[in-house]
Amino acid sequence: MFQIHQFPCLNDNYGFLAHDSVSGETAAVDTPDAQKYLAEAAARGWTITQIWNTHWHPDHAGGNLAIKEATGCTITGPAGEEAKIPGIDRAVKTGDVVSLGALAAHVIDVPGHTLGHIAYHLAGEATAFVGDAVFALGCGRVFEGNPEMMWASLSRLKNLPPETALYCAHEYTASNAKFAVTVDPGNEALAGYVNEITDKRARNEWTVPTQLARELKTNPFLRADDPGLQAAMGHPGDPVATFAEIRGRKDRF
Repeated sequence: MFQIHQFPCLNDNYGFLAHDSVSGETAAVDTPDAQKYLAEAAARGWTITQIWNTHWHPDHAGGNLAIKEATGCTITGPAGEEAKIPGIDRAVKTGDVVSLGALAAHVIDVPGHTLGHIAYHLAGEATAFVGDAVFALGCGRVFEGNPEMMWASLSRLKNLPPETALYCAHEYTASNAKFAVTVDPGNEALAGYVNEITDKRARNEWTVPTQLARELKTNPFLRADDPGLQAAMGHPGDPVATFAEIRGRKDRF
């Protein structure tokens, strides 16, 4: 049986432990806080056997060496950032498969936030670990890539099955929601989603994971190919320019 244990760590990160009860293997998806990951695994009687890094940023790979020292785990990370991933044993890219027991995670290149960012898609479990590529009602800042690259990456994620649960790495949804309504005020699905988010956060409940189907209807960064949004942003027929306009507005918000 496939299990995901999610827990908050650092300021606004989420930690994820993916566990296959048949093989007993456990993957730490990114490593913001080594001691927190080790404690959460131990509390469940799990031993971390693998680390799956999505990108090199310290709040995603900073705990690699401490966890590897404690457990002897194998570290998998993006081929495009191999030199920046502490303790990496295997570098992967689109087309590669990472195994957790008999479970298969397909690697998807999603550069933009960083140049080598990857996601892990477990099709059989309708699950994707997407790091900072996409968030509930948001996407990662384009630190190292460019808008064309980031839109191409988001388009790859948009093509996953709509029922896919997106496990993004931060609790940014409330602030993303405040921005989203400024660029897409007539979106009724978004309005309903924002109300739900407001209620959840008032109860200190998590908004992650989110479902791709919902994000396709509400997340402005995934909707840069929508003609109405393109017109509103002043770039009819141009999803890349529309995405760049939305991203720029969010950066200044």
